[in-house]
Amino acid sequence: MKKDGGMYVRNFTFGVEDSLVSTVGLLSGIAIAGTPKETIILAGIILIFVEAFSMGVGSVMSENSAEEYEARREMPLHRSVLAGTTMFFSYFAAGFIPLAPYLLFPTVQALALSIIFSLGALFLLGAGSARISRTSALRQGALFLSLGGAAIVIGVLVGTAVKL
Repeated sequence: MKKDGGMYVRNFTFGVEDSLVSTVGLLSGIAIAGTPKETIILAGIILIFVEAFSMGVGSVMSENSAEEYEARREMPLHRSVLAGTTMFFSYFAAGFIPLAPYLLFPTVQALALSIIFSLGALFLLGAGSARISRTSALRQGALFLSLGGAAIVIGVLVGTAVKL
């Protein structure tokens, strides 16, 4: 059962982290490029739906492949489907953290709030992950924040460089 718990923690953490980083990176890049607010929102919604599904399916396939590799035989999909469902819902829900400010505020304010909320959520995800594994919450939170923050920097740099 411990192996199952690790699988769900892994998929939840990966889903939330990837959603926050991908979504805030994309939204920051297209916002900084001067894209209209409606396009930013549309792109964010499409990204969240498509990537949540893609990540969920990818999780099912990779978890099942890993199980089959370890067992050296075909394995039923049921455990992998639960892991993929965890991935899907964690990605889907977390994607709205960086998107929500664009639904409520003008683009300039939304950009700043989206980044702040996403960095805060990344820190909390890292700290929460550390509490589960009984490691340093501050160190893990800072690690998640800094690595996720790099994606924001990349999004902003690319958006600035490619302004249309």
